Amino acid sequence: MFTCVLLLCLFVSGEGPIDLKIEADSSVITENPRDYKPRPHVCSVCDKRFAKKSSLKDHQKVHTGELYSCTECEKRFTTHSGLYSHMNVHIGKYKCAECGKCYGSASDLARHGRSHSGEKPFECMVCGNRFAEAVILKHHLKTHMGKHYISYQCFECEKYFASHEGLKCHMNTHRDKYKCNECGKCCKNNYDLSVHKRCHTGVKLFQCTVCGKQFSSSNTLAKHSRIHSGEKPYTCHVCNKAFVQAGNLRRHLAVHTGDKAFKCTLCDKCFSQSSNLRQHEVNVHTNRKPYQCPYCGKLFKVNRQMKIHASSHNSK
Repeated sequence: MFTCVLLLCLFVSGEGPIDLKIEADSSVITENPRDYKPRPHVCSVCDKRFAKKSSLKDHQKVHTGELYSCTECEKRFTTHSGLYSHMNVHIGKYKCAECGKCYGSASDLARHGRSHSGEKPFECMVCGNRFAEAVILKHHLKTHMGKHYISYQCFECEKYFASHEGLKCHMNTHRDKYKCNECGKCCKNNYDLSVHKRCHTGVKLFQCTVCGKQFSSSNTLAKHSRIHSGEKPYTCHVCNKAFVQAGNLRRHLAVHTGDKAFKCTLCDKCFSQSSNLRQHEVNVHTNRKPYQCPYCGKLFKVNRQMKIHASSHNSK
């Protein structure tokens, strides 16, 4: 077993270099040194692991409901410090002088301020491109390092994951560790299995207080509730565009970074999202035509092409 260390320097204007270490051993490569922290404390409900016992205790409040609630907007937090920081949003302690938006901390306000000033203090030492956020620079660095050196790939289904923990959890879906006795579906952890079983029992423990609709998990209810509240909690620090789900924000970030980490092995065309790559492989490199015209039965590779064709029948 050997260990290699890739040291990258992120230069910040007026602040000097920031070292970003990416450590790996001969069998596993990761983009984040945190993946190598010992995580001996395991949640008995969802199997999530933590480096500190105190972090596990805070996390368990998500399952027990022992959370700190904001009296202004009903958001809930696992720690008092998290609630205290959030309250700054309501009292306007860290308020943007340009647009009036409030933030929970001075660092969050500073990041937001760059969207007005256009400042990009984080420079890529490989190609010279500059970015407003360190996290966006980290995403950009992947384009220079290559996907296979910064990702974990599942050898069963070829999905990629950013951390070893993510891959390890995913591998349970290919094994019988958390297998449903009703349908045979394998889940990644005990919590997901318990939620999945509710689709067989019909149990829906979580009810929307606005419309009365019921859901089998608290996560699904939380996402649904945003339909009524209009809340979009995931905000892009570059352009301030907000999103309902974290996954939508991650996909959006590729607009700013220009990252196209998913490469077709047949024609070398690159894509910013794995779903786009899969769609490309089906549409271009196979003869599959899953979309059928409802009027004449003609088959198409792309749904959009079928819809354009079908409209020609309506115009006749």
